[in-house]
Amino acid sequence: MKVQCFLSLLGGLLVLASSFQLHRPVLTGTLCGAPLNMVGIEVDIGESTPRDIATMDEWATACNVERAEGFQFTSSDGLDIEVMAGQDIERGNPVLYVPGDMILSSIRSQQEFGQVKAAEELLKNLDYAADVPQFYLFLKILVEYEKGDESPWFPWLNSLPRMFTNGASMTPFCYECLPPLAAAFAMDGKFKVINFRAALKKVEFISDRIKDDKDVAKWAFQVVSTRGVHYDGDVRLAPLADMFNHGTETNVDVTYDEEGNCYAHATIDVSGGSLLRMSYGDPTNPSQLFARYGFLDETCPASFCKIMIGKPSTQLKDMGYDYSRMLFYKDTGEVSEEVWDVLLYQNLGESNRQAQNDLYQAHITGDYATKQSIHQQHYPETLASLQRHLDTFLNQLDELSSKGVGMDYNTHPRLPLILRHNEFVKETFMTVKSQLG
Repeated sequence: MKVQCFLSLLGGLLVLASSFQLHRPVLTGTLCGAPLNMVGIEVDIGESTPRDIATMDEWATACNVERAEGFQFTSSDGLDIEVMAGQDIERGNPVLYVPGDMILSSIRSQQEFGQVKAAEELLKNLDYAADVPQFYLFLKILVEYEKGDESPWFPWLNSLPRMFTNGASMTPFCYECLPPLAAAFAMDGKFKVINFRAALKKVEFISDRIKDDKDVAKWAFQVVSTRGVHYDGDVRLAPLADMFNHGTETNVDVTYDEEGNCYAHATIDVSGGSLLRMSYGDPTNPSQLFARYGFLDETCPASFCKIMIGKPSTQLKDMGYDYSRMLFYKDTGEVSEEVWDVLLYQNLGESNRQAQNDLYQAHITGDYATKQSIHQQHYPETLASLQRHLDTFLNQLDELSSKGVGMDYNTHPRLPLILRHNEFVKETFMTVKSQLG
């Protein structure tokens, strides 16, 4: 039966376009009805274990996943698997359909397991209340992992990455090589793993064998953290849709219908041979993407200026102190207006409180002429502050990166990416410094 799918935005209205045939798969411990020819197998999470993409692809087909013509997997290193358009796809056309029964969901997981009050209370007390939905999806991954090849999702689990390069996977030495903001983002992932493991001890339906295996817990956390998508209060994992990588310039949008089915469609005309990309988050904060997902987006047009202010006041936030607004532009060396505003506001707080208040009032009321007049009057001091920040941070970056010189990459496999991250940030700062003169 034909159904309507793929939401596209036209004139502000949601327009439904009929496309793929939808089917309701019945997930069993086999390849959706096709024998797996596997007995007593558990997912090997060793970092050197290859990903079984072929079996997962067969499983997806048997479960009535629908793909556009030319939808194919590709990889440049054999570890990171991406989706590519093997032929042209026109804007608005369907790319992928995944039946809702295949999709793992934090809401469904909580319904399946019931509320785990002791674990929830612990996470809330640790200030991780916002991560409770993610925790239930984490439990679902562990439950299916423990089932081995009897899990309906075994082919998908066995196709997932084992090697991760994000913050949660890093060692203390890795953090020592990162600048403060990136290190803070990275360590947040590590702390979350530790707290999820503590909460896991409160869960009765997970075996002691799994609870005591920190590597399995870390792997399950990584799967949820790097592949889970927040959608309408839920955290979801949609097989195959989780293989769209991030791009600053995207060409795919992923949506869900009321029944929980997943759809992806092309947002622009896609040429054959192009990678299919979606957005994972703010493209102006590559350090945050790096810390959570473990990749460096070198196409980011700008990045946070790394001016760190502990407990910024409401007034500073009003002036623009925000990671997504205080930017250095990579290619041009331009500095966002918010950087100048915040630096001047800080400087005036130390030398001229009346001028500081006048600047704030001009900013809040939109009195551009007064604000510019204050900027012009104090420009030499603001410029000097910015140049000192650039010099100090660049020296710090060199010191941090020097720690990795001569280190064994086999012992520290995440170090090359960390050094690339530092070099990327350095190049942006050098461009800004050159532009300032």
